Amino acid sequence: MPAYASIRPAALRPGDTVAVVSLSSGGAAALPHRYATGKRQLAETFGLRVIEAPHATRDSDWLRDNPRARADDLHWALENPDVHGIVSAIGGFHALGMVPYLDLDLIAAHPKVFTGYSDTTINHLAFGKAGVGSFYGMAVLSTAAENGGISPFSAESFRATVMSAEPVGDLAPAPEWTEELLDWSRPELQDRPRRWVPNYGWLWLQGDQPVQGPIVGGCLEVLVQAVGTRIWPEPADFDGAVLHLEISNERPPQLQVQVWLRHFAALGIVARISALLFSRPEAMSLRDTLALYEAIRDELVVAGRPDLPFVANLDYGHSSPMGVLPLGRQLLVDPRQRRLSILDPAVC
Repeated sequence: MPAYASIRPAALRPGDTVAVVSLSSGGAAALPHRYATGKRQLAETFGLRVIEAPHATRDSDWLRDNPRARADDLHWALENPDVHGIVSAIGGFHALGMVPYLDLDLIAAHPKVFTGYSDTTINHLAFGKAGVGSFYGMAVLSTAAENGGISPFSAESFRATVMSAEPVGDLAPAPEWTEELLDWSRPELQDRPRRWVPNYGWLWLQGDQPVQGPIVGGCLEVLVQAVGTRIWPEPADFDGAVLHLEISNERPPQLQVQVWLRHFAALGIVARISALLFSRPEAMSLRDTLALYEAIRDELVVAGRPDLPFVANLDYGHSSPMGVLPLGRQLLVDPRQRRLSILDPAVC
């Protein structure tokens, strides 16, 4: 296999075709009006043609019981010469079941833009293991189907990351964010924008030396599931890496997050990485959020890494708005200038 997440796929361009895949849950079947909105807004915002993999609109029970079919859908999209990119419909709980059926050689032979988050972390790990860089963010039912239109922050992040062969460059916090929850099952709310408030930005919590390394990571709960499987990175793949973590809207307890970080420390991961990024948790109070960040700092100290640059409150994963992080690309983390910058192009 090529080096971990080293291959850059071809950039998406207006007029290209992207395929929607349901690799975990059946959100497209459960919420057809929102799924239709996501496809339409994805097409209109970026000038893309959106099609579906064969089983993309199956319900959750069928998808749960047919992991091979989910893997086949991913392989179909990769091998289809008319498909230029792949977008996950949404996350869920069942992606781990695909692991025995994923063809890493096929992924390596057909590198294409692949986006998704949450449970889709499993598939990002498979792409990385196959040597292909993938993109954490942009799912059809969440970001693409944002009420009242895709947010400008999410749209610009997607364009800069997967639709341009120029270096991505400096990242910036989203100017505004929201935690207003509008019921996805109510079609009459689909065109009503949520209420947005000014973003209080990133938090630089420790570390003072600039570092850089390839981005690895995903949803913490899902990463822990994958440890020891055939898609888990080799220990050396974490050497000098910038580890990005986030937690799902299930809001695991603070103690559980600490236990998972201790697990990573015991695996030698915390000792190997060059920096830690943590995205803003969804639907968590400010008090609980700050307490979680402080608990993470405590774990870094216990692991012998009080020097590790640690930046929190980023806008990736279960966060609104949601940007796109190019996994495998080199990220500069500069605590002195409080700067995050992706140094290389994410696509070619």
